[in-house]
Amino acid sequence: MTDNEDQIAGLLLAAGGGRRLGGRPKALLDHRGRPLVEHAVSVLRAAGCTRVHVVLGAAADDVRRRADLDGCVLVENPEWAGGMGSSLRAGLESLSGTGARAALVSLVDQPGIGAEAFARVRAAYTGETALVSAAYDGVRGHPVLFGSAHWAGIAATATGDRGARAYLKEHAAQVALVECGDIARPYDIDTVADLHHLE
Repeated sequence: MTDNEDQIAGLLLAAGGGRRLGGRPKALLDHRGRPLVEHAVSVLRAAGCTRVHVVLGAAADDVRRRADLDGCVLVENPEWAGGMGSSLRAGLESLSGTGARAALVSLVDQPGIGAEAFARVRAAYTGETALVSAAYDGVRGHPVLFGSAHWAGIAATATGDRGARAYLKEHAAQVALVECGDIARPYDIDTVADLHHLE
C-alpha cells in the first residue's frame, strides 16, 4: 500500500443553519473557546488529512471572518437550506480533479467523535472502490469514507437531509464497518438541549 496521505481528503459539511437551535449556524457554535468548525477541521487534520474541503452555507461570510480555516478549501453551497444532501454533492464535486481518491466525511455537529475514530475509519481505506463507515455497537454511523468510484452514485442519490444514506443502504454488502463505540460518542448538536455537550 502506498502512502495514502494525499489520496484521502477530509470533507467537512458545515453549512447547516441550526434551524432547531433558533437559527444559530452550527459552524459558529463555541466549543473550547473557538468556533465548532475550527474544531472539526483540527480533528480531520489530526487524523491525517492534509487536504480539507469545508462546505459552508448559513452565515458563510461570518464563518470566514470568525473561524481560522487557513489551508482549507472553502466550498460555498448556495442551496444549503435544502439539507445536507446538497452540501455533500457540492463537497464531492469540489474534490473532483484534485487527485483525491477518497473522501473522509465529517459533520460539523458531532464533536464527540475525535481524531482517533477518524483515523480508524481512514485506515480501512483500500482504494477508489472503498466504502467505510464507523459503527457504534454494530450500527452504522459517522464518520464515513467514500472511495472516488462511488462519488457520482452518491451525488445522484443525495437529496434533502439524507446525504449518502440511500446509497449506503443500497450498497450495504460493500460497506466495511469499523467499530468506534469504544473511542467516540456519536451525538449530534441539533437542539438547544444538546448544547450541554459543547465545552
